[in-house]
Amino acid sequence: MNSDRTILVLGGAGLVGAQIVREIARELEPERIVVASLYRGEVREFLHDARREFCNVDFVGAWGDVFVRDEFMEENRRRLIGTRSRRENLYQDLFGGLDDAYARSGLVQLIRRYRPNVIVDCINTATAISYQDSDSQSKRVHDLLEQLNQAVDHQDMTALADLGRDVEANVSSLIISQSLPQLIRHVQLIHRAMAEVGTRLYLKIGTTGTGGMGLNIPYTHSEDRPSFKLMSKTAVAFAHTGLMFLMARTPDGPLVKELKPAAMIGYRRVAYKTVKLRGRPQMRYQSVEQPLGARLLLRGDENQYERLDKLHMAGVDTGENGFFARGEFETITHTDQMEFITPEEIAAQAVLEILGSNTGYDVIAGIDSSVLTPSYRAGVLRQAALEKLARIEEETGSHSVALGQLGPPQLSKLLYEAHLLKLNYGTLSGVLAATPEEIAQTLFDYLRRDDSLRTTITSIGVPILTPGGDCLIRGPRLNIPESIYHEIDADPARIDAWAAKGWVDLRPGNFRLWRDRFERMQRTKHMLHTRGTSSVTMKTYLPETIEIGAVVAWLFINEDAGYRIK
Repeated sequence: MNSDRTILVLGGAGLVGAQIVREIARELEPERIVVASLYRGEVREFLHDARREFCNVDFVGAWGDVFVRDEFMEENRRRLIGTRSRRENLYQDLFGGLDDAYARSGLVQLIRRYRPNVIVDCINTATAISYQDSDSQSKRVHDLLEQLNQAVDHQDMTALADLGRDVEANVSSLIISQSLPQLIRHVQLIHRAMAEVGTRLYLKIGTTGTGGMGLNIPYTHSEDRPSFKLMSKTAVAFAHTGLMFLMARTPDGPLVKELKPAAMIGYRRVAYKTVKLRGRPQMRYQSVEQPLGARLLLRGDENQYERLDKLHMAGVDTGENGFFARGEFETITHTDQMEFITPEEIAAQAVLEILGSNTGYDVIAGIDSSVLTPSYRAGVLRQAALEKLARIEEETGSHSVALGQLGPPQLSKLLYEAHLLKLNYGTLSGVLAATPEEIAQTLFDYLRRDDSLRTTITSIGVPILTPGGDCLIRGPRLNIPESIYHEIDADPARIDAWAAKGWVDLRPGNFRLWRDRFERMQRTKHMLHTRGTSSVTMKTYLPETIEIGAVVAWLFINEDAGYRIK
């Protein structure tokens, strides 16, 4: 679209990303294209050619690992996890507060700096996240724990000290290498950043993980099969699709699309070149004869072998997928094997999706059109169920409000507070006619009389804060605050936060908030007889009485933006 002045292409110097950059420059002619990739050298090399080819576009280069904080973007991950303090930093970015992680994120800083109208994400996210070798790390941790148990049994203090350091390093590395927490945090950060800067479209070039093949895939990325890594890659790839499906249904965010090539992608060039492994030239060594014994050395000292020269071979450069010799390329692309698709074909479809065309290849749109949606029949049965529940409540003299099994804990808190207001005042107008102080005392007195309701609330983990704020009526456990510890420190600021998140709060200040909510609900009613159907919006509260589910749904919609858009 002509209004898309800045387009950010993540992984833009890679095999697919480079062709997408060229196709965007050729067909869309934006003012600026930001090309971001992992390595500085590949970005500069690509931009040297791109600037000569498209003189009318302002190309900007950026580089670094977008899955870590800004200060770590140009660091090697192996070096990062080799330092205890940096492992702690990675842990905090992954499992700590979202606001703090957002402020530190390298990807967020990149998006904030250039404020792109469109982001095309060509990074092989599934590989980047799943190929951190959590399988091998898990086995190492298991072996270390076995050694630790043996040292404890034998009371070997020297071994315990040495093993303690190894266990700490390996366990912490394993924790921060888990795939799903990294993927979830990545999606949270990029969606929030795009919403902040007003990005119009997020287009992901995804992967099936197996080039379109099934569980019987005979190929891996050099490891033996069946490949735990490869299956992890597929699992992460489709977990990512699921999270993007949620992104597409979140208010105030960008349009979300995904193209998912289901074949090997290739190729960049055919050449005779030095073979590299993890970016370093692979050497050719003189072979030696060695008798087989009881033990087999898997990784010998390279210095014990005669180094001949660098290993050269004719092959096909398939970008991120690797450099394949003729035999490998001929096998993998053979009919009924993985076969292949070209980067240019992917780029052509990507540009059509940016333009708004319905290519038929958008995976998110495909899922949207396939999922079963709410039905009229269910709506009718909902009302029948609610009426039956109301009759049972009346017959048994009980309160069917919340059990705490549907979260967050704030849901139970809000439902019980609304229920107490309904029991004592009935309508919005009744609550608005009373002062916050009167409401607080009335509800407190009611709960002291109604032993069944009070003990039900406290037994499900929701405490009751008394009007003075100096006493807590509670049961054996509390849902809020969430903590792995049995006892934590409390202060006024924390108490206010906990009360807002999951305590029935009988302080007058809370009922000032409720009165404000009810005033806003009432203001929507005057339009019902003048505007027809257009008067019923998400801001409208229809009942005259306090219907607790409708009230809390209104709060989630209008205070938390918690509503569906499809």
